[in-house]
Amino acid sequence: MEKGQFVELRIDDMTVDGQGLGRMPEGPAVFVRGAVIGDVVSAKLTKIKRRYALGKLEKVIEASEHRREGFCDLQEECGGCPYGKLTYEMQAALKEKHVKDALIRIAGIEFPKVNEIVKNPVEFGYRNKAVMPIWTGGIITRKGGIVENLGEPSIGFYKAKSHEVVDCHVCMLQPEPVRAVSEAVRTFMKADNITAYDPKWEKGLMRSVTVRTTPGTGEVMVIFVINGKGIPNAQKLIDMLDEAVCKSGYLLESVILNINRNKKETYGERNITLAGKPTIKETAGGMEFEISPLSFFQVNTAQMEKLYDLIADYAKLSGGETILDLYCGAGTIGLWLLNSLRHRMKNGDVSEKAFSDTRVIGIESSKSSILDANRNAVINGFVNARYVRGKSEEELPKLMGEALLKDEALRIKAADLVILDPPRSGCREELLKTVSDACPEKIVYVSCDPATMARDIKLLAKRGYAFVEATPVDMFSWTGHVECIALIQRVKS
Repeated sequence: MEKGQFVELRIDDMTVDGQGLGRMPEGPAVFVRGAVIGDVVSAKLTKIKRRYALGKLEKVIEASEHRREGFCDLQEECGGCPYGKLTYEMQAALKEKHVKDALIRIAGIEFPKVNEIVKNPVEFGYRNKAVMPIWTGGIITRKGGIVENLGEPSIGFYKAKSHEVVDCHVCMLQPEPVRAVSEAVRTFMKADNITAYDPKWEKGLMRSVTVRTTPGTGEVMVIFVINGKGIPNAQKLIDMLDEAVCKSGYLLESVILNINRNKKETYGERNITLAGKPTIKETAGGMEFEISPLSFFQVNTAQMEKLYDLIADYAKLSGGETILDLYCGAGTIGLWLLNSLRHRMKNGDVSEKAFSDTRVIGIESSKSSILDANRNAVINGFVNARYVRGKSEEELPKLMGEALLKDEALRIKAADLVILDPPRSGCREELLKTVSDACPEKIVYVSCDPATMARDIKLLAKRGYAFVEATPVDMFSWTGHVECIALIQRVKS
């Protein structure tokens, strides 16, 4: 192969970021952005490596039966929907395949049991959180090409693999309040000459706007990240937001100012409530959850309920268990398990004593999430859920050790069930060692990255735990990301 060479390829697979993958007759893989699985394409080779090559799509010779028209004018610039030109059925099948491939290739499991993916019943408008940077140096894309942005603020999303902001007026993945808020902010900034942040010079006021929506209650929180002390004419902005959100069918319940002068961080540590409440509420599964500005909450509420029901099914609690909820966020998973057990107690399947003897201990590094978790336990009437702030790999050994604790009720001698819901990077190896030292019968691993999940499953296998099965859940339609739950069981000696 040579750079600049034209090749004809059949695309047999796709990557998470939407590149088509084909192979030359002699074997090397060729990645082609814009090609979809099943296409036959002509591509110009732009980069040659020892084991693979990159190609630029020149022509679709034979279109795949799985190819569809894109649904967004900004698709080529934004890059947020890399599966936007695939049928939904094929993207679901690809995600299921990616989970299985990772378990085979990385975890070394020859025939992993991977159940059928749980499909997303709401393909558009499913996200309950949008983080939109604001920038003066962005680009505006319209049909027919790119138009220069003449200094007006761009509010949208980062262009793929860059720090340029694609000005996005309508995102199909977001609910209506997101469009309403972004338009109100544009109008306000233009009318009042409010500057947008320029990361190169670290000048300008408005850095980003985050919109959190709660489909169950219809509440909206708007978070402004600013490079300064406050927003001039803030009350005017609040009134504009209130009117815009109301017209979208939701209620503006919270406007938060986040002060952040560190260009490397998305949010600062200081939050100021400009209007309304410091939190918003969501309902799911018969429970109520408070969500603060910086707390983690699953971005697809409808699929979250299915995800958590699957976790409860894998857990199969009988009562009296000690459950470790690591990377617990706002405490939703542990509380969901307790709520499932409480329903069974009311139905007579579990005794009241067995329910009261069950305890959940959650660990989370985010201060706001821990506050939410403890509030959510109180709101939902659970006295047997406790939460500790800190890194799981540091706090868990303390709870399992011999040192004195401020609260002996947090002492852990052994665990029956461990829930692992780590960030995309997966678990630290020392945490997996401590988890195995707790000797739980079951580990339920909740992952947003099949590769790091498979890596951790392999590490747990060295410590006496075997993979049982996994179920992918499509939380993020039209993107390459997939949530997955894996059941891992202690091997009996």
